[in-house]
Amino acid sequence: MERCRPAEGLGVVRGTNKVIKFGLHILTWNVGTAAPPDDVTNLLQLDVQIQEPDMYIIGLQEVNSKLSSFLIDLAFSDPWTILFTATLAPLGYVKITSIRMQGVLLLIFVKCLHLPYIRDLETNYTRTGLFGYWGNKGGVVVRLSIYGHLICFLNCHLPAHMENKSQRLDSFERILEMQQFSGCKAQAILDHDLVFWFGDLNFRIDDHGLHFIRESITKNRCHLLWDKDQLNRAKKTEPILSGFLEGQLLFKPTYKFNLDSTHYDTSGKKRKPAWTDRILWKVKDCSQAGETEAQTSHSNKPINVILNTYDSQMEYGISDHKPVLGTFCLEFEKTITRALVELLPEGEWIPGCDAVISYCMLDEYPSSTWDWIGLYKVGFRCQSDYVTYLWVKDDELMVNDGIYQVYLNGEEVPRDGGEFLLCYYSSNLESIVGVSSTFQIQPGCAGNPLEIVNGMEMSRDSLAQGDSDTC
Repeated sequence: MERCRPAEGLGVVRGTNKVIKFGLHILTWNVGTAAPPDDVTNLLQLDVQIQEPDMYIIGLQEVNSKLSSFLIDLAFSDPWTILFTATLAPLGYVKITSIRMQGVLLLIFVKCLHLPYIRDLETNYTRTGLFGYWGNKGGVVVRLSIYGHLICFLNCHLPAHMENKSQRLDSFERILEMQQFSGCKAQAILDHDLVFWFGDLNFRIDDHGLHFIRESITKNRCHLLWDKDQLNRAKKTEPILSGFLEGQLLFKPTYKFNLDSTHYDTSGKKRKPAWTDRILWKVKDCSQAGETEAQTSHSNKPINVILNTYDSQMEYGISDHKPVLGTFCLEFEKTITRALVELLPEGEWIPGCDAVISYCMLDEYPSSTWDWIGLYKVGFRCQSDYVTYLWVKDDELMVNDGIYQVYLNGEEVPRDGGEFLLCYYSSNLESIVGVSSTFQIQPGCAGNPLEIVNGMEMSRDSLAQGDSDTC
């Protein structure tokens, strides 16, 4: 067999258009320990999106964290993660990370084509319940860079009740102080180029009585309540909130509702409605002079943030909170325009025949003997959802200056065929740093040979079914 074959098509710079628009969809919802709804189409705006977002950021609070449920979720994935993953994966979104602190959960999904440009990924959490020893309150954070720009997503569940405004601010300040990251570029949350802060922030409406608040809502006069909103007030006086922006509160207060209803609380407590569930953002060194909160003006910032929609979803009734979503357009210039590794499946892939993979690396790429290439079916859910993989250093051959090839055993080429792609995983960077174009594998002969996956023999039937809880 000819072992050295030409590796045409590599070395082409992808994504050279340096100024791009990057779409975000951020969702926050206190789910009140409820099981997920049957359908999340409206939550993700799958039926109304004019342009699909590039990234989904999903922040939940009060996910069921009873001991029995929590232990099951640790061993597998929680029902919410499974639902969102199953919904978004067929649309080309990959779950790149998640972090959970008891009932506070944060999920990040991104379009597959962006995977090589998502780097510097870290997660962290801070407990603020019971003097910092209990995680029922606090914040979870994911930080990453997108095409070279450092962005931080912070999902919080802050102390409840009208009188605890100071505690909410103290908790937020503690979260900002405690969250530390590696590297010298952005060691703290507010060091990032852009910060999104969202969650059940639990701020209430001061001074006005229950009757006035409900009548203002009923008559679509919510603007009469804005000046008494605790968070709006605090943004004007608290240094820790300086620079944070938010869209106008044009939707009704999202708390507190009767379950399975759009009616506010009719229980004996009769809680006053409030905008407890919020999404804010802050651009590093952003001057507030002359800027509106609905849209930031174009200026010489690393990232320009445009808020497209800020709304609640009233039809969901499994919780006493209504979900809130925000869609954004980020405009920035790429500081990274090329993937660290470029991959190319050579020739036609046929089950039973050895397959050839060519790849090249940038000079600055920190390769490792533990790097591997995974074969993924289009629509894969997460990094571990591969069909098979191979260690790149085991049988690596240099066939040209800077171009390498490895061979995949023909017995591991999927016999049922379909549409696939290759991903290069970096052990040092702990992320996917290269993604090939999609390609077809022709179906093979009938049969049920064995696959070798993670050192275990599995029939192709069981492999095709996969494990819906591994992501």
